[in-house]
Amino acid sequence: MGSAQPAVGFLCGWVLTERDSGTSVLPDGPQFCLGFVFFQAQKRRKAGGETESWECYRSPFRKPLAQLTNGPRCMDSSQHEAFIRSILSKPFRIPIPNYKGPTGLRALGIKRAGLRSPLHDPFEEGALVLYEPPPLSAHEQLKIDKDKVPVHVVVDPVLSRVLRPHQREGVKFLWECVTSRRIPGSHGCIMADEMGLGKTLQCITLMWTLLRQSPDCKPEIEKAMVVSPSSLVRNWYNEVEKWLGGRIQPLAIDGGSKEEIDHKLVGFMNQRGMRVPSPILIISYETFRLHAEALQKGSVGLVICDEGHRLKNSENQTYQALNSLNTPRRVLISGTPIQNDLLEYFSLVHFVNSGILGTAQEFKRHFELPILKGRDADASDAERQKGEERLKELISIVNRCLIRRTSDILSKYLPVKIEQVVCCRLTPLQAELYKNFLKQAKPVEELKEGKISVSSLSSITSLKKLCNHPALIYDKCVEEEEGFMGALDLFPAGYSTKSVEPQLSGKMLVLDYILAVTKSTSNDKVVLVSNYTQTLDLFEKLCRSRRYLYVRLDGTMSIKKRAKIVERFNSPSSPEFIFMLSSKAGGCGLNLIGANRLVMFDPDWNPANDEQAMARVWRDGQKKMCYIYRLLSTGTIEEKIFQRQTHKKALSSCVVDEEQDVERHFSLGELKELFTLNETTTSDTHDKIKCRRCVNGHQVRPPPEGSDCTSDLSQWKHCADKRGLQDSVLKAAWDAAVTFTFHHHSHEEQRGIP
Repeated sequence: MGSAQPAVGFLCGWVLTERDSGTSVLPDGPQFCLGFVFFQAQKRRKAGGETESWECYRSPFRKPLAQLTNGPRCMDSSQHEAFIRSILSKPFRIPIPNYKGPTGLRALGIKRAGLRSPLHDPFEEGALVLYEPPPLSAHEQLKIDKDKVPVHVVVDPVLSRVLRPHQREGVKFLWECVTSRRIPGSHGCIMADEMGLGKTLQCITLMWTLLRQSPDCKPEIEKAMVVSPSSLVRNWYNEVEKWLGGRIQPLAIDGGSKEEIDHKLVGFMNQRGMRVPSPILIISYETFRLHAEALQKGSVGLVICDEGHRLKNSENQTYQALNSLNTPRRVLISGTPIQNDLLEYFSLVHFVNSGILGTAQEFKRHFELPILKGRDADASDAERQKGEERLKELISIVNRCLIRRTSDILSKYLPVKIEQVVCCRLTPLQAELYKNFLKQAKPVEELKEGKISVSSLSSITSLKKLCNHPALIYDKCVEEEEGFMGALDLFPAGYSTKSVEPQLSGKMLVLDYILAVTKSTSNDKVVLVSNYTQTLDLFEKLCRSRRYLYVRLDGTMSIKKRAKIVERFNSPSSPEFIFMLSSKAGGCGLNLIGANRLVMFDPDWNPANDEQAMARVWRDGQKKMCYIYRLLSTGTIEEKIFQRQTHKKALSSCVVDEEQDVERHFSLGELKELFTLNETTTSDTHDKIKCRRCVNGHQVRPPPEGSDCTSDLSQWKHCADKRGLQDSVLKAAWDAAVTFTFHHHSHEEQRGIP
C-alpha cells in the first residue's frame, strides 16, 4: 500500500482519468478512491504481462458513466424512430424565391385544395385588371363549388408597366370584345387607332393574356395567328421578342418551299394542350392565301389581321380564305378603316362580327345611300337630316366593336409636328406639255359618262408623272404616244434625261431649295416619298449632283436588308442625309425617327397610303420638331386627287371619328373634273372650300381655337405669301415656285412626358 499512497493522497479533490480517448471528471469520495486504486493496479499488472478481466476491478458501489467497451456504439431504435417522425412532420417547401403558393402536404402535380387564385396579383399597384369576378355573399361562398369560382384576369406586369393610358384602355376593349362581353354572341373587333399609337403592342398584350389566363383559371385559347403584309412579318416577330423577352417562341413564316411551309403549318395546327411550344403563328397574306387549306383543318383561338383594310373587298380570295377559318375571335387592325366607300367599311365590320349590320344589300339600302346623299354638297335639307340620322344609328352599332383614337394623343409624348400642304406652280415647259396633252387626249368625256377605260387610267398616270417632272414622260414624247404628239419640240434644245435639271419642274425646284436650306442650316435628316420608282431615280440623280449621302428603299429590296438600312439611318452617327421611300413598297410600319422632315412628293388616290407614309417620322422615339411637306402642282390633277382624298377623309371622320363639323366641300360632279388645268389660281383646293376666313386669298381671321392638323383643311392656316409661315426652310424656298400653303401644328407645345 506504500506505493499507492501518493495516488490516494492525490484523490483528495477532483480526479481526471482518460478513458475512450475522452476526459471524465469524477468527484472525490471513498468509493471512487478505491476504484481508482484498483484501476492503477490493473495497469501495473498489464505492464507485467498479466491479463485479467476488467469485470474483476469494476466498483460494486456505482455504475460507470459511459460504456466501458471498445465495440461500436449503437443508437437506440426509439431515438431513430423519433428522428424520422420529426422529419416527416415538416411540410414540403418549394425552394423558389418569393413563392407564395400553398405549402400543404400534397405532392407535386396533384390538384391542390382551396380557392383558385389569379395568375397575377390584381391588387398590386398599377395592375391592369381586365376581369373582376362578381362579389359573393357569405352564404354564396359556402354553397359555391370551389373548383368553379371565377378569378381575376390581370395583364402580366411585364407588359402593364410599359402600357400608356390609352393603350391600357385599348387592351381592355379588345379583351372584352373577343371574349363576347361587349356584344353577346360576337367575338370580333376593329382596332382603328391612327398610326403611332401602339396597335402592335396592344395586340401582343391581348394575345399573351388569352394564351395564359381566363376567369376559369385556364388559358382562354391555345393558339393565335397574325396575318400581315410580307414586309411586316419580321417586324411582328421582333416586336413579340422585344416585349415578351423570350417567354414565348413565335413561328414566323416569311419564305421557303411549298413543302417546307406546309410542314410547318401542319405542325402548328397539330399542337395541343396547356403548353403549346409555338402558340403564335406570324404569316403574310400572300403565304396564307396559298396555304389556307392547311390552316382550315383545325381551329385557331384568335386571328389578328394587320393592315386589315386589305379585306375591304369581300369577293377577293384572301377575304374568303380568312373568313372560312374556324376562328370566332377576330381582330382587324387598320389605321384607316374607310378608304373608298361605306360598302368596303361594311366588309371589314362583317368580317369581324358577321350579321351586326345585316347583309350587304340591307346595309347599302339602309345606311350607305342615305349617308352619301346627305354628304353631297347638292343635298337637300331633308336628305341631310336623314343622312345624319342613319349616320348616328350606324355609329351607335359599330362603336360597340370599333375603337379609334387619333394621333393627338401623341402630343403628350412627342414634339410638335408642323404639317404643310404646298402648292407649286408648273414651269412653262410643264404647262405647255399639260395643255398639249389635254387637247389631244379626250378622256374627260369617258369619265362623265361613267366609263373608266384603260386609256383614261393611263392618261391619269401620264399627267401625274408630268407634274413630277417632264423627264418622266420624255420617252412617251419621243415615241409620240397618245397625248404627246409633237411634244418633243417643246423641250429645250439638247435636252437629255441623264441629268435631273430641277428648273424644268416646279415641285423639283421647291424640293431642291428645301434640301439645300436644310443641309446648310441644320443637322436634320429628310425622308423623300413618291409613288413612282422613276421619281426615286430622279431623286438619286439630284442627290448625286448635290453630293448628298442617301439610302433608298423600294420594292426590289429584301425584307432583311430593309431592317438593316432603317436601323443604320436612324443612328445619330450615320452620315446619310436622305432616305428615299416608295410609298407602294411597304412603307407601312417603318420607323424612321432618325429624320424629322418628310416630303410627300406626289399624292395618292388612296389617303391611307399617304397617311401611312407621313407617319414614318412623327412617332414614338422622335425627339425633334417634325416638318411634313405635301407638294402639289397648282391647278392640276394633283389638286383634284388631293380633294378626292379630302372627301374620303371627311367620310371617314364622320363615321369613325364622329366629327360632325366636317364641311361638305365637294359635289361628286366636281370630282369628275380631273382633266382640266387652272392656270390662274394660286390654289384650286382653296377656291373649292369657299373659305370665309380669307379675303382675296389672304387670311384675315385665324383658325378656330383648338384646331390642329387633324382638323378639316378649312380650319388650317392659309398663306398666299411667306409672311405667315412658321417653317424657316419653306420661307427660304417660297420664291422658287410656291403659290399657296395650308399649314397647321399638331399641338401648341410639348406637354407631359417627353
